Amino acid sequence: MRFLLDAEQREFARSLDGLLASSDTPAAVRSWATGDHAPGRALWARLAEAGVFALAVPEHYDGLGPLPLDIAVAFTELGRHAVPGPLVETVAAAALLDRLGAPDTAAAHLSGIAWGKTVATLCLTALGPYALDADAADTVLVVDGDALRAGAEPGPVQPSADPARRLSRVSGGTVLAQGPAVAAAAAHAADVAALATAAQSLGLGRALLARTVEYVAQRTQFGVPVGSFQAVKHRLADSLIALEFAEPLVHGAALSLAADSQEAGRDVAAAKVSAGEAAHRAARTALQLHGAVGYTDELDLSLWIRKARPLRDAWGTPAACRARVLAA
Repeated sequence: MRFLLDAEQREFARSLDGLLASSDTPAAVRSWATGDHAPGRALWARLAEAGVFALAVPEHYDGLGPLPLDIAVAFTELGRHAVPGPLVETVAAAALLDRLGAPDTAAAHLSGIAWGKTVATLCLTALGPYALDADAADTVLVVDGDALRAGAEPGPVQPSADPARRLSRVSGGTVLAQGPAVAAAAAHAADVAALATAAQSLGLGRALLARTVEYVAQRTQFGVPVGSFQAVKHRLADSLIALEFAEPLVHGAALSLAADSQEAGRDVAAAKVSAGEAAHRAARTALQLHGAVGYTDELDLSLWIRKARPLRDAWGTPAACRARVLAA
């Protein structure tokens, strides 16, 4: 099994990194947290133009995929730059619609997702009652048991550890499909969502580590950089090792999904728990080594720190992922 990215994938990652670095994502995150979606939607359009959402859509619906490994590459960069919005849920919705076996329903949504015209969110009630950013989505899909509903209405936004992750209960909607095909498609969509979230966590953790390394090299105590202290070096090394171990698991899970392997669910769960815990460790390290300044809302770092725990728990808590690995 090949875990190294090829030249085209590495160039894709660099191009997304450059696009997002020039896009003032912290401002978009802060606006999104207040309910102002305009900057985030503008960024969404740029990501769609770069082909991010088309990676989850089959070619016969104007997409490029499905390409799980390329999705992992893209979402690592989205996590690195803390891009707001139901990014994971949109690609998961695309995966669900593709596997549903209902061409008319798929055709009504997938082309819009590929081109960035449709922002979708997805709620699988078996995993929780909340939908992410339903107030900002053009399409809200809900899978309740073996029934798929579309057009559900969001309730009031609930508080979240990450203000830019706007959660709400959804109700109502029109039944699009029912039966075993819905349940099977939903299970696949959950795996795609878990993979994309793991990749987001990986990118988030790498950004937190890089910012912390830069900070401790500049901050001085007793006349020397705090980064020269052995205890600080150990904390940073532990964070780096956790991220380095998580990366091949994320890529390996993507390859398992691409091959439709029987072990795909196990591999995705292993990647999800490893990347989520690694990002959470990096966030704790960043907060400790930045000191009191790490708590301030004015510091952009807080936008990254606040995402670590919600991403760790979204689309599969650590306990649920470990149980899935053990069961397999």
